[in-house]
This record gives sequence, structure tokens and C-alpha cells, in this order.
Amino acid sequence: MTAKPKFVEADRERLVRSASVSMPRPIVIRLTKFIHVPRRFRRQVTNTFLFARDGYQCQYCARPASALRPRESLTRDHLVPLSRGGTNSWTNVTTACSTCNTRKANRLPHEIGMQPAHAAAEPHFVHLSWAVRRLTPIQEKYIRTFYGAETVAELEALR
Repeated sequence: MTAKPKFVEADRERLVRSASVSMPRPIVIRLTKFIHVPRRFRRQVTNTFLFARDGYQCQYCARPASALRPRESLTRDHLVPLSRGGTNSWTNVTTACSTCNTRKANRLPHEIGMQPAHAAAEPHFVHLSWAVRRLTPIQEKYIRTFYGAETVAELEALR
């Protein structure tokens, strides 16, 4: 027997159909059983999520993406370069404009006198979701319920 998810809220105007079943489109689902996801299967570092985590601005010179010149772009910088044993993990990558990334090259930030504005850390998936797409008021209600008003305030600051 498999566990069934419980639909807490559904959009009754939009239906989800299969070959034999038609039901309202779920908006909020309550899981009846939690399955731990091993760390290696958690959210991978992608430029989209990395840039969102860092507020779409270079962590070295603080220029936002909108202030970059035509041939510049935001890039992924490895704090400890891959050539020196660094990894492609949340705690070892930061957002850099192409100019700063080229200047840093394969050196450590302190070797060239460059320090990122914020420490590299793995963000909470809720923060990433909020940063790359806007959550609906219904989703915000449940985030407030389960993660608290402080988390909602942090997410609203990302807008």
C-alpha cells in the first residue's frame, strides 16, 4: 500500500487529468510520510540559483547585473579554484562579474586582496524558490505557518 498525499488546498477551476481520473489541481499538498533526501541529492549549484542567492550582484565590486557593460556578465567564481582542489559546492562559489573573475584568476581571494561581500553558504530552498520566482499568497501563508514570520520577512526583502 502506498501513502497518499493529502490535498490541503486545490484550484477547483483547473483540473488535472489522467487516463482514468480527473481532480482539482493541487496548490498545497501535505505529505503524510517524510523521506530524508541524502545531501548529494539536494539542490545543486546552478548559476540561476547562485546569482539569486547573491542578489544578482558581483560579490567583489558590488555592481549589480544591470550595471555591467555590454561585454561583461555575471559569472561563477570558485573561492578555492578547481585547479587548486576547490569544489563546486555552495560554500566554495560566489557570484563575480567577468572583470573581477578574470582579475582573481586561479588565486585565493586573500592572495589578491579581494574579499566577497558575503560568506558563501548553502541557501535554504525556500529562499531560492522565492528569489527566482515569486511565490503565491497561498504559498506565503504556509511558509509563514511552518517557517515563521522571520523567514517571510527575509523573503520579502529579496523582492
